[in-house]
Amino acid sequence: MARIDSCYNIADLREVARRRLPRGVFQYMDLGTEDMVALRNNRAFIEQTKLLNQVLVDVSAIDTSTEIFGKPTSLPMAIAPTGIAGLAWYEGELELAKAAAKAGVPFTLATGSNTAMEKIAGEAGGRLWFQLYMWRQKELSYEVVKRAKAAGFEALIWTVDIGLGANREHNKRNGFNTPYKMNLKSAIDMMTHPEWMMSVMGRYMMNDGMPRHANYPPQFQRKITGKASQSKALRADQVSFDDIDRLRDIWPGKLIIKGIMRPDDAQKAVERGVDGIVVSNHGGRNMDSAPSTLEVLPGIVRAVGGRATVIVDSGVRRGSDLVKCLALGAKLALTGRATLYGIGAGGQAGAEKALAILKDELRRTMSYVGRSRIGDIDGDVLWRGDRSN
Repeated sequence: MARIDSCYNIADLREVARRRLPRGVFQYMDLGTEDMVALRNNRAFIEQTKLLNQVLVDVSAIDTSTEIFGKPTSLPMAIAPTGIAGLAWYEGELELAKAAAKAGVPFTLATGSNTAMEKIAGEAGGRLWFQLYMWRQKELSYEVVKRAKAAGFEALIWTVDIGLGANREHNKRNGFNTPYKMNLKSAIDMMTHPEWMMSVMGRYMMNDGMPRHANYPPQFQRKITGKASQSKALRADQVSFDDIDRLRDIWPGKLIIKGIMRPDDAQKAVERGVDGIVVSNHGGRNMDSAPSTLEVLPGIVRAVGGRATVIVDSGVRRGSDLVKCLALGAKLALTGRATLYGIGAGGQAGAEKALAILKDELRRTMSYVGRSRIGDIDGDVLWRGDRSN
């Protein structure tokens, strides 16, 4: 595809996606919440974190592969759960899962995705993780967990940083709420993107009809333009650490908690026996006053003390960002927007391009800091301002 052939970094893919997608779809994936403070914090801290190059080191055989939960992966990263992929491309979740499998990295399917988990498991291949929201009517969440178990998903990521929902004002302006509300502005927006209209919405309408939340319980699988449910059943506001015990009872695979930003919360989760902690501020999309994830990462790594796998997300746009995540103590990083831009720009091929870019940049950065193996990346590669010139 010519338009992604001319993309040389994630920013290029983002620009192609911006031009191709309606404003509402693009801003849903691209922006944060309220004043975008947390969104900017994530990138600002990554950019302020410096690496020291080390010279006269043999870096002729750099290996970007590592092990995650005892299984090999080609990069120290996994695809984060993102519920918008299916509106960026027809069955975008499946396209993204296939790209991840081809690249050799795990893919996480979001609860709110438009493609059924059974189809992903049957067609994508690779390592599959599933993301869960614990709804107020918890039996509904347990039904989803049991479906993921039956479909053969390897790991369950419970996203816990929900509160009372996010104040994403741009979604309201664009009519991009749940349900989706068409207005004159959004209608013009979509009509001025005819390629997207034909290749995404047109294909849905010719096949299964208007997209819907395919992994919700049947009674809540409404079309994105359907009536809003007045039920409180799907609110994620009545949760506690005790819910980890119940998930352990019904989930046999790896259990990961996503949305941890405090060392004491990390300790409590580890004491309950979770396998992984995702240090995450939801990509700057929920609480706008949150610090960057890399700022709080080292303290959480110390609190966990090797008892669980520490993962970090929010803000990765370059292979050098992955090195910084590892140097600050993470075992791997989740990336959401970087590969979403790829999907928005060119479907599976675009996502493959994004992953290839990150891998190439990672290799180059590893050569600069003098590390040939992922396991060799540590805090020594960081510039902390306390070394003599």
